[in-house]
Amino acid sequence: MTADFHFHTDVLIIGGGPAGAWAALQAVKEGAKAVLVDKGYCGTSGATAPSGTVVWYVKPTSDEQMKAMKSREALGGYLAERSWMKRVLDCTFEQVNELAHFGYPFPVDEKGISQRTTLQGPEYMRLMRRQLQKAGVQILDHSPALELLADEHGVAGACGINNQTQETWRVEAAAVVIATGGCAFLSGALGTNVLTGDGYLLATEAGAALSGMEFSNAYSISPAFSPITKSAFYKWATFYYEDGTVIEGAGSHKGRSIIARTLMTQPVYARLDKADERIQKAMRLSQPNFFLSFDRLHINPFTQMFPITLRFEGTVRGTGGIHIADETCRTDIPGLYAAGDAATRELICGGFTGGGSHNAAWAISSGCWSGKAAAAFAVKQGRNAANRHAKGLSEASGITKSVASSDAADTKEMIASVQREVFPYDRNWFRSEVRLQDSLMRLNAVWNELKNGVYDKERNIVKSRELAAMTATARWMYTSALERKETRGMHRRDDFPFMDSKQHYRILSGGVQEVWARPLGTKSSNHVKGVI
Repeated sequence: MTADFHFHTDVLIIGGGPAGAWAALQAVKEGAKAVLVDKGYCGTSGATAPSGTVVWYVKPTSDEQMKAMKSREALGGYLAERSWMKRVLDCTFEQVNELAHFGYPFPVDEKGISQRTTLQGPEYMRLMRRQLQKAGVQILDHSPALELLADEHGVAGACGINNQTQETWRVEAAAVVIATGGCAFLSGALGTNVLTGDGYLLATEAGAALSGMEFSNAYSISPAFSPITKSAFYKWATFYYEDGTVIEGAGSHKGRSIIARTLMTQPVYARLDKADERIQKAMRLSQPNFFLSFDRLHINPFTQMFPITLRFEGTVRGTGGIHIADETCRTDIPGLYAAGDAATRELICGGFTGGGSHNAAWAISSGCWSGKAAAAFAVKQGRNAANRHAKGLSEASGITKSVASSDAADTKEMIASVQREVFPYDRNWFRSEVRLQDSLMRLNAVWNELKNGVYDKERNIVKSRELAAMTATARWMYTSALERKETRGMHRRDDFPFMDSKQHYRILSGGVQEVWARPLGTKSSNHVKGVI
C-alpha cells in the first residue's frame, strides 16, 4: 500500500491503552525508538480510560502473595500457573509504585498511608500519555492498523489509516507489540467501542495462534439503562422479580447463571441493600462513575429496585487472546509480541475472568515485558531492520480492504448478524454442541459473504475491518468451545456439565480461512476444524 505518511522506528506498538503505554515506555527505556498507534485518542480510548479499576497490588511477602495466588485458582479451573502469577505480582507492585513517582494521586488513609489498590482511569491514562510524550514516543492518534507488514525474517511493521483525515500511514519497524485489547463485539459496555478483536486478526494473518478463546463468554452485571459494568458492587445486592419477590440463589458470583436463565424469560431487578453506610460511602469514593446514571434518574440504588442486564464483554473480561510463547510475551512469529487483553490471560487467571484487578496487573506487567523484549529484538536486528520493504499480510484473510458497491451486504446488518450469535445467553453462556455448531454455520456464512465484499454508506474501511475481526473472533471462540468437551471456568457446556481432569490443558486456535482448535502440545492433524 502506498502511504501518505511513512515512518521508520525500532518498535511499533499497536494500541494506546495501559498495556501499550507501558510497552512503549519500556521500549524507550531500553534504548529503542518507539511509535505508538491508537484507534482512538491515546489516553482517553479503551476500557480503562473512562473507568475506575481495582489493581492486583499485593505486598511482596510470601504469605500475602500465596493468599492472592490461591484466591481464584479453583474458579479458573486450575489452569493458572503460580510462577506467572508471582511474576505479575512482583512487576505490578514495582510499576504501581513507579506510578506514584510519576505523580499519580493515590488516596491516603486516615493513618497517612498511600492506598495503591485502585486506579481512576481518566487520571491514570492522562498521566501515561504525558509520560509517553516526555519519553519521546511518537503517538499517532485516531490511526487504527489495518494490516501487519512482514518479510522472510518476520513481522516488520504495519499499515493503517487516520480515521479523521483518511490519510494512510505505514510504519516500518523491527518489532511489533500488539496491545489492541480484547473483543466486546460492540455490546455497548463502557469504553469498549474500539475493542473489536483487531489484534487477533492481525496476529493470525501473520500465522500466530490464539489460546483460551473458549473462555470468552464474560457477561457483567450492569443497570439496564447504563453501560457501566461493575459486577463487584453486586456482591451487596439482592436480586428480585418484577413483583419484588426475591430470586432465590441469584448472585453476582456463583448465582449469575440463575440471573441469566431468568433474564431469558423476564426482567431482573437489583437493589444494593446489603451495603451499610460505610460501604456505600466507599463505593461512591472508589467508583463515582457508577452512580452517575442513577443520580441523573433520581434512583437510590441502595433503597430502590432497578432493572439490570448481563452485558456481554467477550474477551475484554474473558481470558482468551494471542498465545504467548515465553516470559518475554513473544508470539511464535519473529518480531511479534502481545500484551494486555490482546494476549491470553490464562497464565494468571486460568479459565475465569480476571475482572479489573488481574487484568489491570497483566496489562502493566505484560506491557513492560513485551516492550523490553521487543526493544532487545529490534536493537539486535540493527538499525536498518526497520527498512525491509515488507509486504502487507491482510490478504491471508481473503477479505478485501476496499469498500464494495451498494449492492453488497451492509456492514451494519452483518455486525448485527454476528451479535445475534454471541450475545444470547442460550448460545454463549449455556453452550452445547448443537447450538455451537448451529452458530458456527451462520458465522461461516457471514465470513464467506465478507470475502465477496461489504458495503458501508460512509465508505469506512475501518468498519469493514472491525466486522472481519469480530466474525473471526466468534469463529475462534466457538471452535475452541467445541474442542473443550467439559465445563471449566467460565466455559459451560450443558452437554458436558462437569470438569474433566483429563482435559487439564490449554487449547490453541487459529487460522483465518480454515479455523482450527487443538490442545496445546498436540499435533496439528488432531484438531477440531471450523471448515467453511
